[in-house]
Amino acid sequence: MTTERCILIGAPTQEGAGRLGCDMGPSAYRTAGIREALADLGFVVEDRGNVAPAPLRDLAHTNAAIRNLAAYDAWIRTLTEAAEQASREGLPIFLGGDHSLSAGTIAGVARNAKSNGRELFVLWLDAHADFHTLVTTTSGNLHGTPLAYVTGRAGFDALSPVEAAVKPGNVCLIGLRSVDPAERAAMSDAGVVAHDMRAVDEHGLAPLLRRFLDRVEAADGILHVSLDVDFLDPEIAPAVGTTVPGGATFREAHLAMEMLHDCGRVCSLDLVELNPFLDERGRTALLMVDLAASLMGRTILDRPTRSF
Repeated sequence: MTTERCILIGAPTQEGAGRLGCDMGPSAYRTAGIREALADLGFVVEDRGNVAPAPLRDLAHTNAAIRNLAAYDAWIRTLTEAAEQASREGLPIFLGGDHSLSAGTIAGVARNAKSNGRELFVLWLDAHADFHTLVTTTSGNLHGTPLAYVTGRAGFDALSPVEAAVKPGNVCLIGLRSVDPAERAAMSDAGVVAHDMRAVDEHGLAPLLRRFLDRVEAADGILHVSLDVDFLDPEIAPAVGTTVPGGATFREAHLAMEMLHDCGRVCSLDLVELNPFLDERGRTALLMVDLAASLMGRTILDRPTRSF
């Protein structure tokens, strides 16, 4: 990381999820002290508040399961512009909101990377692959589609095409525990790197992540990190509507963040799927802020002790 400026952008999306509450996520991160945590690390922190979706367009799709397609499209358009602008000026941190927001944040960061002649990589820390298209989704919840969208997969004809698609081979998913057959086939076809929790159990998180970070460095690339609350085990992070048992532990998550800081390649960050309505006295929001601080350089010895 070469920037001294962090730009906070709230994205209160909830239309992509299956239950309400994620729109409160940006406020929860602010209440949990994300600005103060970053400022304590010496960063200039600019909070640009929450963005609003663009005007809705009249969109339809033959897949009757899809819900809130016009809202998804509106958020993509707004967040693409906001992300491109912010990534020119500092390191944007997007406070979500459900994971559908990443369709816009990554599209914008990728557009800026392309204009600068940089190779963009994406690290997707999630229990789910989010690699469905508008055609293959059966739930109709569009937070399951953003990674397919930003890698230029077919099946998004109803939306504006992504202008700077991320190469599928530049994507690494870690923490997978719930992947549909259509997504497995699509990921294999596309050539994305995917590690489920069995791989983490067998090999450890560090070797898997280090292998990917070495590729980013070899390409002199930059890295967008998308951190979903359900990457974490629900025992330590209950505030998510898509809990899957067996997620990353407290130490595994911090190790990942510390390694990301050490690599010096992170250019932007999504914090997604926090649903404060499901939290316990803010413990998930506080943990996610702690993880963001670790990514930005706070070491274990500097971490304040928290009690719950």
